Amino acid sequence: MDGNLLLGLWPWVLLLGFMYLLLIRPQQKREKERKEMLSRLKVGDAVVTIGGIHGSIRALRDEQVHLEIADDITIIVSKMAIAGSQQEAESEIEEAS
Repeated sequence: MDGNLLLGLWPWVLLLGFMYLLLIRPQQKREKERKEMLSRLKVGDAVVTIGGIHGSIRALRDEQVHLEIADDITIIVSKMAIAGSQQEAESEIEEAS
């Protein structure tokens, strides 16, 4: 009876293992890369927000970024609202076309 129980559980264990490898692990890797990117931000970097706003970083605070989006126009956004650098966004657009 114990052998049948183990044989019955084996497919579920495999399924959970595949789910971890295909879903959870890649998400953890992307989150780690995002945190590293946010920690490397510095004044003068050209970035894109998740809303598509392009600007240059003028000041960094703990959880805020001051973006200059035009001459003498600065907005304050959450650091988590930064999607990436403008170079990364432009290379993704080129790859898609």
